Amino acid sequence: MYTFRKEERLCSRKHLDLLFKNGSSFLLYPFRISYLFIDESASVPAQVVINVPKKRYKRAVDRNLLKRRIREAYRLNKQEEFYNQLGTGSGFLLFSIQFVGKKKYEFSFIQKKLVATFKRFQTLIQPNEIHQ
Repeated sequence: MYTFRKEERLCSRKHLDLLFKNGSSFLLYPFRISYLFIDESASVPAQVVINVPKKRYKRAVDRNLLKRRIREAYRLNKQEEFYNQLGTGSGFLLFSIQFVGKKKYEFSFIQKKLVATFKRFQTLIQPNEIHQ
């Protein structure tokens, strides 16, 4: 339940291209969220990729720190706040979290903003996109 397995990570080049070419997105500072529903079978309801730009954070230490914090916040809150609203169906969601903030935030701030992102996502998805 509170794990972040390999199946939940978005690694496929085909799916990444599809997400960034055909997906929708919104901005909720400090995140830019891109998403796309796919009608393929999957063992998980969503696959996610987490980005921190090298242009803004030159040192890999800083990028890795932010990615670890975002990953941990996602791992702890995905089941209650995110997966429950997606439902269980034949398709799954491709999901991208891009960090666009200007400074390194504490874990509590990142967690609060990620939960707010999940709540905003709930208002954006239409009933016909939910696979139940």
